[in-house]
Amino acid sequence: MDNLGISIITMVIIAANGIMSFKGLEDLSFFEKYKFNIGSIKRGEQIRMLSSGFLHADISHFFFNMFTLYFFADGVVEILGTFNFIIIYFASLIFGNLLSFYFHKDEYWYSAIGASGAVTGVLYAAILLQPGMSLYMYFIPIPIPGYVFGIGYLLYSIYGMKNKRDNIGHDAHFGGAVGGYVVTLIMMPSLFQTNLGYIGLLAIPIVILFVLHKTGKLN
Repeated sequence: MDNLGISIITMVIIAANGIMSFKGLEDLSFFEKYKFNIGSIKRGEQIRMLSSGFLHADISHFFFNMFTLYFFADGVVEILGTFNFIIIYFASLIFGNLLSFYFHKDEYWYSAIGASGAVTGVLYAAILLQPGMSLYMYFIPIPIPGYVFGIGYLLYSIYGMKNKRDNIGHDAHFGGAVGGYVVTLIMMPSLFQTNLGYIGLLAIPIVILFVLHKTGKLN
């Protein structure tokens, strides 16, 4: 029964992403209406903070996000339950977009799409819950401990936010990761007793981002 529940919630979210994404790819007006855009949100279209997380730029963008979600979602649901998984998913999505809004609030033209913030939040929840898990990357022949990947990913996101040399929404990824990190700890405070060292290690990039922002060295 638990496995069925896990499969259902994962597939429902993937299906919702698929329906919205393919609709957006076929209908430009739909895509433009629901994508993340600073100017539109400031004009009162807050629905974009949520709807943009169900749109994708192309098939590969959609597939990568959903494959990652499928790979890590079940572990989170198994430990925290379906309802808490849903909270983590949507909290990470919103938190990622809020961080993007914060960093780009004066760039009225700035737009973004994708479930990356939500998916990254689920990924970080999984790492917190099972820090000893190993991740396999196709370009690295050895398994990477989950917490090492988590720290490295956030540090890379800070680098991307600072250099602004690509079209990747690093701030949304970072915000989603922080959302998953914080919400998971609120839901399962016992992690402070069992995984305190890993919690501290994963907090290092968050502290670095805060210091860089406060000292004006992020831009």
